[in-house]
Amino acid sequence: MASKVFKASMSTKTAPIAIIGAGPCGLTLARLLERQKVDYVIYERDESATSANAGGSLDIHEATGQAALRKAGLWDAFRKEARWEDDRFTVYDKFGKQHLDIKSNGGVDEAGRPEIDRKALRQILLDSVPQEKIRWGSTLKAVKMHKAGSPALEFTSGATAEGFKLVVGTDGAWSKVRSMITQAKPEYSGRTYVEAQITEENPLFKSVLDKFGHGTASLLAGASQMIVQRQGNGWYRVYFGIQAPEHYVGRELDSASVDALRKSLLSDFYSDWAEEPKDYIRRADHFRSWPLYHLPVESQKWATVPGLALAGDAAHLALPNGEGVNCAMWDAMELAKSIETYGLDKLDDAVREYEKDLLVRGKAHIEDGIQLGNLMSHETGPAALVKAFQENDF
Repeated sequence: MASKVFKASMSTKTAPIAIIGAGPCGLTLARLLERQKVDYVIYERDESATSANAGGSLDIHEATGQAALRKAGLWDAFRKEARWEDDRFTVYDKFGKQHLDIKSNGGVDEAGRPEIDRKALRQILLDSVPQEKIRWGSTLKAVKMHKAGSPALEFTSGATAEGFKLVVGTDGAWSKVRSMITQAKPEYSGRTYVEAQITEENPLFKSVLDKFGHGTASLLAGASQMIVQRQGNGWYRVYFGIQAPEHYVGRELDSASVDALRKSLLSDFYSDWAEEPKDYIRRADHFRSWPLYHLPVESQKWATVPGLALAGDAAHLALPNGEGVNCAMWDAMELAKSIETYGLDKLDDAVREYEKDLLVRGKAHIEDGIQLGNLMSHETGPAALVKAFQENDF
């Protein structure tokens, strides 16, 4: 039976631009194109807006993420969800002694780097684009190029879509679009985050609230770290950062494997920590693993491929450094601006101009992630990171 061929819009006319991925990057681009009256379609692997694990809290920076939201006409919607009170970063050692406590806004309301839950940010962006332009449940299998040079999309369902002037890959770490532009692949960093939650029902909640309050706290002790981050609903995500083989922690964790993981963390990674943070391992819930990957620094050089573009993690996957979503939204803003400047008849020129700065900031973004990761896991514990902040290196 012949596979289904998607039309790229609800009308009989094919949209000129396909966006792969409905995360903050892809949705920011869609919103900006919507304001420029440029037609597009989004293909997203999630079955619906509510089916994904939306992740933790994000700090949105003035010159990048905030600038993109203002350009998109979404600043007021963002303000309603943003948490300026969580613009706070603290550093502790493994015994619970505090070494740093900073706020980027200097105590000024609606300044600095407010936090917002990833889920809330995504919803703001989703609400700003016509829902009929999103193809939910569309997992991209491959991108193929026709002899004429136009890209065609193949999905795991067997469906295909074609007729686009430009396909933009905002499809994250394991981007299918990227493979048509560069052979670079993400590398495992040697570090894994094990995520857990401390909700209001948890007996630990009151002590965690009293100790850390608002914002994000990093507890550092060389190869092992903990990050405690307040969420929009008031409870906390905890990330246990360890240096371990890539598949040390399984992706699917049942109760038996969680019990084994707790024992391993306590004996192999946090045995000499104070009892209070060790209790987070013993009593937090909802464990899941996040192996940390990044693209090679040298990956940020490629020739423009007609009909294709990358943005966000698809272009410059980096280790956590507070810039990921901001850099992604900045990419979206810059690509939309270049499309507006050059027009739909010169999209390859628009992408070529956009990539000049994309590759520069992508390289810097990856380097920053590696540098911060090294500081977070420095043998001196918190001293190296504290010094870097005091010297304004971050």
